[in-house]
Amino acid sequence: MDFCFSKTAPIVETAKGKLRGFRFKGVDHFYGVRYAKARRFQMPKPVEPWEGVKDAGSYGMICPVLGEPQPSGEVLIPHRFWPSSEHCQYLNVWTSSCDRLAKKPVMFWIHGGGYAAGSSIEQVCYDGFNLAKLDDVVVVSVNHRLNAFGYLDMSAFGEKYKNSVNVGMADLVEALRWVRENIAGFGGDPDNVTIFGQSGGGAKVTVLGQIPEAEGLFHKAIVMSGVIPSDMNQNLVSGKELVLEILKPLHIPENQAERLEKVPVPQFIWAVNKAVRAIYKQGKRVSWGPAPNGYYVCDPLEGSFTAHSLTVPTMVGSVLAEFAFGPGRDIKNMTEADSEKLVKDFYGPEGGGKILAEFRKAYPNTPVAFAADMDDMFLPATVEYVKKKAKDASAPVYNYLFAKVFDYDGGKAAWHCSDIPYFFHNAGMIPVCHQENWEVLDRVMSSAFVSFARTGDPNTQGLPQWDRCQDGRMVTMVLDDQCYTRANMQDELLPLLAAYKPHASFDFGAPAEEEEEEGGNAWVF
Repeated sequence: MDFCFSKTAPIVETAKGKLRGFRFKGVDHFYGVRYAKARRFQMPKPVEPWEGVKDAGSYGMICPVLGEPQPSGEVLIPHRFWPSSEHCQYLNVWTSSCDRLAKKPVMFWIHGGGYAAGSSIEQVCYDGFNLAKLDDVVVVSVNHRLNAFGYLDMSAFGEKYKNSVNVGMADLVEALRWVRENIAGFGGDPDNVTIFGQSGGGAKVTVLGQIPEAEGLFHKAIVMSGVIPSDMNQNLVSGKELVLEILKPLHIPENQAERLEKVPVPQFIWAVNKAVRAIYKQGKRVSWGPAPNGYYVCDPLEGSFTAHSLTVPTMVGSVLAEFAFGPGRDIKNMTEADSEKLVKDFYGPEGGGKILAEFRKAYPNTPVAFAADMDDMFLPATVEYVKKKAKDASAPVYNYLFAKVFDYDGGKAAWHCSDIPYFFHNAGMIPVCHQENWEVLDRVMSSAFVSFARTGDPNTQGLPQWDRCQDGRMVTMVLDDQCYTRANMQDELLPLLAAYKPHASFDFGAPAEEEEEEGGNAWVF
């Protein structure tokens, strides 16, 4: 039978009690597994033991967001939305065998959405079925606290809040502890866990490498479009200033800040948004995310990699046109002269000419019109991260760049999130991924990730030799219909982009005023 949900199977006994999932087409699914509990602004604690068998057939609650996203761009990135609660410490597991002796590699997925939004199931392609069935790994995806629930710095208001600015990350550490203690019962190897995430999830992968409590809980790391530029953290408001601003509309005095723990979620979100608007009017910014303290060491681009993180095999990559939000290029009706004019109009005649020459060297198979869409947000920080880690690490560091041009709106180069379905072996689920050669690319990209998770080496059938990066030689695997490698391919391009590309700041800004129509895109992350 394709489906099984019986009184006796599939049931797994965890350290705290029994869970029952369901089996479908050879894969056991366990949804909504509670891995921790926590009071608002405070560190998570493991769940208590229970008697009997708990149901694990429904996804768990996701973290509340501070503003409802407006669905758009769903053809590019299909989404799913779900009920929310600040008590959102739930995870999901997909496995083809619950045999404790199977010792399959474990792939622990951390969703995107910055540190403010998203969930383990928000994108349709965040589904572990195919990786479990076709690639024989155990997939875990996880929800955790976000935005003001996970990263509000309350440390000025009491010792119990000393790490409130990092409790969202602490949730992830607790989830990894759950994996270490329980994943063998789901057929996984607790000594072979790969953390991987995209955008905000990729950033969280880099942060976990800098948290001593996470050491030994994972053994490989994959960062997808997640190395955040340090200049995005300029002119930020202090934690205390923000909390004081939140207290004002709630009429809570400073010496009673602890009352924020009990403010109902809708009222708390209203006060946070009101405070953020006030902060922006003062010329300061609010950016949810972790902050260095005794728990989290530092951003490795601003300080140093921890000694342990340098022993963890790492893969880091991004996509060609990350945040090129405009319409597609009508490349089928453009001559080479048209394309060159477009690029020179964008960068200026001098800059455009130089960039065209270097773009042709780096991307010989890509229409030159897409030189105007090149990412200059994640790519410079990614290159810096890879070079710095490769120079000092004892473990291998690999780099990739997803450069596919999609037949969408006349032609669109790989956008933020467009690589995720292929790495999940889920391109078949996403209509826009049904491009020429999609099945080959789907198989090759997922196989590279799985090979890396299994052995620490992404080389796989269908790819040319993929060498690790070394000091002075950054090797990039360009993932496209025809994959190839280049050494130091960004060294000439990035200075030209910095010199000639019109500057564009990336800031979501303050929430819309209450009487205004809500803004924002669901698909940005």
